[in-house]
Amino acid sequence: MEFLIKENSWIAKLAAKKLQSENVAIVVGKTIHLFNVTKQQFLQDEKWVKHEMSHLQQFKKHGNFIFIIKYLWESIKNGYYKNKYEVEARNAEINPV
Repeated sequence: MEFLIKENSWIAKLAAKKLQSENVAIVVGKTIHLFNVTKQQFLQDEKWVKHEMSHLQQFKKHGNFIFIIKYLWESIKNGYYKNKYEVEARNAEINPV
């Protein structure tokens, strides 16, 4: 699967602020947006990479617009932690995508 990694992303910076997290990786479409972490640091964290790869697969499966709507609805309905797409991504950290 082809994807891009963008360091110092304003999108990831907004996500970090919302999640109150020091560093963040967030997928939008085919791009992994990073904040306060380098591409090299990110790629060295196998669990984190598997997590974000799961989100890349979710975008591919549902399409960009539809996945964003589904993801936001899940977050509103169940909260971030219980969002089924986050649960799936956390499971991918342990099991191959």
